[in-house]
Amino acid sequence: MDSDQPDTDVTVAPAVAETADDIAEMRIRGAATIADAAAEALAVQAERSEAETPAAFREQLRAAARTLYETRPTAVSLPNALRYVLRGMEGETVSELRGSTTSRAAEFRDDLEQAQATLGEIGANRLRDGDVVMTHCHSTDALSCIEAALEDGKHIEAIVKETRPRKQGHITARQLRELGVPVTLIVDNAARRYLDDADHVLVGADSIAADGSVINKIGTSGLAVNARERGVPVMVAAQTIKLHPDTMTGHTVAIEMRDEHEVLPEDERAEIVGDGTDSSAEPAADDDDDGLTVENPAFDVTPPRHVDAIVTERGQFPPESIVTLMRELFGETTDEPWERGRGRDR
Repeated sequence: MDSDQPDTDVTVAPAVAETADDIAEMRIRGAATIADAAAEALAVQAERSEAETPAAFREQLRAAARTLYETRPTAVSLPNALRYVLRGMEGETVSELRGSTTSRAAEFRDDLEQAQATLGEIGANRLRDGDVVMTHCHSTDALSCIEAALEDGKHIEAIVKETRPRKQGHITARQLRELGVPVTLIVDNAARRYLDDADHVLVGADSIAADGSVINKIGTSGLAVNARERGVPVMVAAQTIKLHPDTMTGHTVAIEMRDEHEVLPEDERAEIVGDGTDSSAEPAADDDDDGLTVENPAFDVTPPRHVDAIVTERGQFPPESIVTLMRELFGETTDEPWERGRGRDR
C-alpha cells in the first residue's frame, strides 16, 4: 500500500484523451481494436507520466483508465483491457510501476493478436467448402474465421448486410473482396429473403453475458430470430475479452444510445417536420419540441436460444455453458481497478 497521497491535480496524457475521443466517435471501432488501443493508451500514460510518487502514478493510471472506460459503455473489451493492464501494475517505486504497466500492456496486445488467429482457426472448422455466410456489421473476429477457411483451401462466399445507420457492412464487403471472397451486398431489410441462400449466419459480439446472451450491433437479434426460423445456424465469433464478468453478479449490460444525427441529419429532419407554419398543427408545449423523436440504439440483445455456438480462442461453446468459461477466467466476482480507492490502495 502506498503511504503517500497522490497529487490532487491528476494529469492525463493528451494522447489518452485523443484515444478516448477516437473511441467515442468510432474512429477506432471493433472490440479487439478498441481493446488494443486502450492498452496502448495506458502504456503511453505510464511512459509519459511525470508523477513523483507511486501513489500519484497509480492515480494517474486510474484517471486515464476512467477516461477511456467512459467512452463506450457496451463494448466490454474496453474495460477488460483496462482490468488486465491495471491488475499487472506492480512495484514499490515509480520506475517499477512504469515498467510493469508497459510490460503488461505489451503482453496483453501480443495475446490479443494471437487470440484472434486461434479463434479464426477454430471457427473455420465450422465452415465447409462452398459455404455461404451472411454477416451483420463489421467484426474482425468473424472475418478471421473466413480468412482461416480460405487458407484451408475452402471456397467461401458472403452475403453482407449494409448495417445502417453507419454502414459498417461496407467495411466488411471491402475487406472480403480484398480476400477474394465473392460478396452480395444487401440492405438490412432484405436479410429474410436471402437467408435461404445462406449456410451460416456469422457475426461478432461487443459483449457476452453470463447466461449466453449476445450483445451486438442493433439488428443482430432480428437476424438471429429469422435464421432460426429458416434453420440457418448462427455462429458468434468472439474473443474472451468480449465476456462481461459483471453479469455474473447480476449486472445488466448498458445499451449505448448514439447521436440521432447518425440516423437523421438536420437537413433531412427539416424536410420531415417542415418549418412550423402549418396552422392546423397543435402548438408545441416546448419551442424545441417539433414532435419528432429519433432513437438510435447501437446494440441489441440476442437470447442464447437463438445462437448455435460461440467461438472463442479457448474453443467453441454452446451459449448456455459460457458462464463456465467466464468463471474460469474471472472468478465469481470482480472489482474495478480504476476505482480502487480513488487515490489509495485497498
